[in-house]
Amino acid sequence: MKKHVLVTIAGAVALSCLGSQALAQSRDLNVVSWGGAYQDGQKEAYFKPFNATGTKLTDEAWDGGLGVLRTKIKGGNSTWDVVQVEHDELEVGCDEGLYEKLDVNKIGGAARYLPGTVQTCGVGAIIYNLVLAYDGDKMKAAPNGWTDFFDTKKIPGKRSIRNGAKWNLEVALIGDGVAAKDVYKVLRTPEGVERAFKKLDTIKSDLVFWKSGAQPPQMLAAGDVVMTTAYNGRITAANEKDKKNFKMVWKDTPWTMDSWVIMKGTPQKANAEKLIEFMGRPENQAKLPKFVRYGVTAVAATPLIDKSLMADLPTNPEIHKQAFAEDVKFWIDNGDKLAERWTKWAGTK
Repeated sequence: MKKHVLVTIAGAVALSCLGSQALAQSRDLNVVSWGGAYQDGQKEAYFKPFNATGTKLTDEAWDGGLGVLRTKIKGGNSTWDVVQVEHDELEVGCDEGLYEKLDVNKIGGAARYLPGTVQTCGVGAIIYNLVLAYDGDKMKAAPNGWTDFFDTKKIPGKRSIRNGAKWNLEVALIGDGVAAKDVYKVLRTPEGVERAFKKLDTIKSDLVFWKSGAQPPQMLAAGDVVMTTAYNGRITAANEKDKKNFKMVWKDTPWTMDSWVIMKGTPQKANAEKLIEFMGRPENQAKLPKFVRYGVTAVAATPLIDKSLMADLPTNPEIHKQAFAEDVKFWIDNGDKLAERWTKWAGTK
């Protein structure tokens, strides 16, 4: 009887493996990123060249959110294989078992990448800043920073911010006079959170929310807002592709890192590792800033980047020293609670 049970279980496992192999062969490898000009750049630098190696790849876009990834995994029929996630999504999703553990030897080895960019479940894709952006053709006097962003008397008009607590609470405190180096110390107190929301209240009637990274340059171009928070690469891409004169203020802007992860249980794991290794090659990463100005994570990539592009790169030392690092642990510890509060706050707008 026991032998029969063992044979049955072994057969089931074998069938399951065959099923996974059949599924892997029945569809292309699917990579998910942030859309817009950024993903257009990724297609040219990574996706099309990878397709040419013989492994068929498709790509789609998303707007982020751990809830989306949780649903994909729990549903059991996810077609997402490689996904670009924000830093807190990387850490929390890894703890929750949403991603495969990364075999660093299959993506080029840890020494290929900058210190701190290789994690248990992911590897850094880009380094970028959330900047203050405006249209240089419509606003002749540049805003000085987040203080001006919150000053509707000095600069009247609508402003746009991402619809979420992360980064908005930080810049609200800086706009209220908190030094960037002290932002998270203040934000870790109940009084600091109250102060941030109170500052946001002062411009609430003039706020427009954006959800995807493609929206801020579109809002500026349409004249819907006079200023907006934006991902730095989206602004330079709009200037180059659409011949805009959008400007960025780098002072006291948060910088962070996105990472590539492999979704748990994907039948395309081997091909996913091949793709991540391919995107991590210095000669391939060096091509990305030509299309969209984000910092790259391969150590040997930066010397290969066209020097004329460095003026707009977050990893340019002159830019980097003006910025402050996102405190990932703060958002892991407080993200859910502050997201709930944000939803209530934004919903009453």
